[in-house]
Amino acid sequence: MSDYTDKLGNRLNDLLEKNYDAESGFKKAAENAKHAGLKSYFSNKAQERYNFGHQIKSELRNFGQEPDESGSVAGAAHRTWMEVKSWFSADDDESMLEEAIRGEKASVDEYREVLSEITIPNSTKQLLETQKTTIEQGLNNIKRLEDLR
Repeated sequence: MSDYTDKLGNRLNDLLEKNYDAESGFKKAAENAKHAGLKSYFSNKAQERYNFGHQIKSELRNFGQEPDESGSVAGAAHRTWMEVKSWFSADDDESMLEEAIRGEKASVDEYREVLSEITIPNSTKQLLETQKTTIEQGLNNIKRLEDLR
């Protein structure tokens, strides 16, 4: 546990909050999407991010740290509201899909940053690599949905 630093704990808590924010955004997108394929995609992404969040929480606890949920409620509510507002400003599937792609690319960048800047225990590194790869694969697969326009 000595290799588990406060800096790593803080970064994982940041990823945790962002996964919960993404989950909320994807749920809202699924509710508002008109195309059945997009509804399914957004629902699956919401579940994926829910799972990611719980995996990160478990990893934090495995190293004797408590997930920081105190800042996530107000912060996530505000961020989610702002993101959802921008997603639906054009009120169409294409805008939601474009925003989802933008958000997923930002998530990949954040995972890369965490993986490159901090000394990470192997179990945490494997978890983050797996989550990052899942997001990257989703971005590669999203090209099919772009053709739905």
